[in-house]
Amino acid sequence: MSLPALPAAAVAVLACPVCGQGLTVDGAGLRCPAGHAFDRARQGHVTLLPVGGSPHAGDSAAMVADRADFLAAGHYAGITGALADAVLAGPPPRTLLDLGGGTGAHLAGVLDRAPDAVGVVLDASRYAVRRAARAHPRAMAVVADSWAGWPVRDAAVDRVLVVFAPRNGPETARVLAPGGRLVVVTPAADHLAELVGPLGLLTVDPAKADRLAATLEPHLQPVATVPYREVLSLDHAAVRTLVGMGPHARHLAGDELAGRVAGLPDAVPVTVAVEVSTWTSGPRGA
Repeated sequence: MSLPALPAAAVAVLACPVCGQGLTVDGAGLRCPAGHAFDRARQGHVTLLPVGGSPHAGDSAAMVADRADFLAAGHYAGITGALADAVLAGPPPRTLLDLGGGTGAHLAGVLDRAPDAVGVVLDASRYAVRRAARAHPRAMAVVADSWAGWPVRDAAVDRVLVVFAPRNGPETARVLAPGGRLVVVTPAADHLAELVGPLGLLTVDPAKADRLAATLEPHLQPVATVPYREVLSLDHAAVRTLVGMGPHARHLAGDELAGRVAGLPDAVPVTVAVEVSTWTSGPRGA
């Protein structure tokens, strides 16, 4: 089966990871004017790493599968909606970059509300990017290292999205178009509070907001922060996938997690509590 064409407007924001020049579609992959070529995988994504470069391993296949199942069930639809509200504030964006975007589910939800926009998912996990490549017809997916220089052209992106993923202030400021915005979703102190004790989950750093500001304010200006909260009712299967898709999965063995989840009520109330913060490359308050 042939792959669908890559969105031309999404390809136009990308840059060669070797020389920094723009990329265009060339046969079954991408190529820059200097002749550096990057094949498109049979799953639909492209790997854009410098010669000899390799990103952090990223999420495992099991973590990605759990994330896909949990998000497909709609449990975080409220977060996606709050993200989209922030992304679509101000002039309509045409180009979106989802940093550490995983399976592309949040980006797809935003694109559904932005019919004139295209999106690119950057993620280190090849398992996540394989799914992200099929997340939306106006999106494409790229394996890249979010900690290093991104394979994105200067001032090419209207919005950078970061949902529960690391931020990179200097690179965000570089790729944002004039007046562009960064939208960050971070957990609040009471996020998943009902599960922390019974399951031994990691707690949210109380200084997280301060650390976020410290990493971004040298490069961007804060615009607004909006809280989003709701209480879900999750069965045991949903709790297991919720824990399995995040950083908690690296600290709990599968059999240990299963035993702890079995001790929970059949329907578990779980607080979803996040902060959606917006930052701009323009003057303060823009």
